[in-house]
Amino acid sequence: MTSRSARALRSDFIDPFVSREIRRLVKAFGSPLLIVDCERVRTQYRALRAALPEVDLYYALKPLPHPAVVQTVLEEGGFLDLATTGEVELAAKLGVDGDRCIHTHPIKRDQDIRAALARDVRIFVADNPDELVKFVPYAKQAQVLLRVSFRAPGAVSDLSRKFGCDPEALLPLARRARDLGLCVKGLSFHVGSQAPDPGKHVEAIEVCTALLAAARRERLGPLDTLDIGGGFPIDYRQRATSIGYFCDPLRKALARLPKRVRVIAEPGRFIAGPSAIGVASVMGRAQREGHWWYYLDDGLYGSFSGQLFDHARYPLESLRRGKPLEPAVLAGPTCDSIDVIAENLLLPHLDTGDLIIGRAMGAYTWASASEFNFFPKAKVVSVNQFPGDRGRVLPIEY
Repeated sequence: MTSRSARALRSDFIDPFVSREIRRLVKAFGSPLLIVDCERVRTQYRALRAALPEVDLYYALKPLPHPAVVQTVLEEGGFLDLATTGEVELAAKLGVDGDRCIHTHPIKRDQDIRAALARDVRIFVADNPDELVKFVPYAKQAQVLLRVSFRAPGAVSDLSRKFGCDPEALLPLARRARDLGLCVKGLSFHVGSQAPDPGKHVEAIEVCTALLAAARRERLGPLDTLDIGGGFPIDYRQRATSIGYFCDPLRKALARLPKRVRVIAEPGRFIAGPSAIGVASVMGRAQREGHWWYYLDDGLYGSFSGQLFDHARYPLESLRRGKPLEPAVLAGPTCDSIDVIAENLLLPHLDTGDLIIGRAMGAYTWASASEFNFFPKAKVVSVNQFPGDRGRVLPIEY
């Protein structure tokens, strides 16, 4: 939970991120654990909704595709951003209506389109002429958002490198869609994940505002939707810009859109990241070159996979308190030498069974974990899932 954008937890909920509750959950479920706090999901969702009050929020399942998070977002009035057939089927399993979802992967197989349409998901994203042709058999059912690329080298993950058409190619692409008999619902963009400042979002909104107007003048489609993607930053080891300050220039840019244009966003990390912590146990230790190495039951092939794939650096701490603090190494459980989580981390002297906590580990951690070397993925437990049901804890398996 980011202290500048989040209110205190309600008094009728427990805080599962404090030492006492962490130990209780480990005693009940073992380790490694990913503890998801649904009250923090609500807090993050509400903070972003307050910062972008005229924008409909579609939670992107990719960072943490868990029923507890999905259901909490839906209860808050949110929608879902799906990118794969597996995510479509998860939403259907949870009873989510297809009209509350969009399918945003710009590159799809025919079977992916058919699977989404079978679940009443109608809005898709495309970014090139070949992709448009795939929708011709489904022209009476599907609508497309055309994705525009806005390169953002400053973002931690520049998502416009892999997807999106150049702004100059948008009108020809929209004309091609019209000629194929497709319905162009609007435009979309995603400037990248963990954006350092709002400048690229503002630039993209302004360019898309002009493109929507130009395409509408040519009667290339309804063009009544703009998807501004995600990328809203959160705190890791470094503090991020507060969400209210970050979104202020976005609100001003969006205010210049015609009233008929519905604006949507695809927050994933912002909602999921601060809403979970990782808990690992020391399973062994050794002194090497004058430093203690502590081997945990979770590592880079598990929940800390986000350090490799997402370039994240999680705030780490030991539940054991005491002095002196000494430089130490945290390593994962596998036999691979790359499986080292952190070096020169100041820690008290630890024993086997002591617990290490990783904060802000809800996004791109468990979701990208493997069971390499047959070490099991962390078990996920949800807390505060049901309003008014103090402290109820559910293991999540599906």
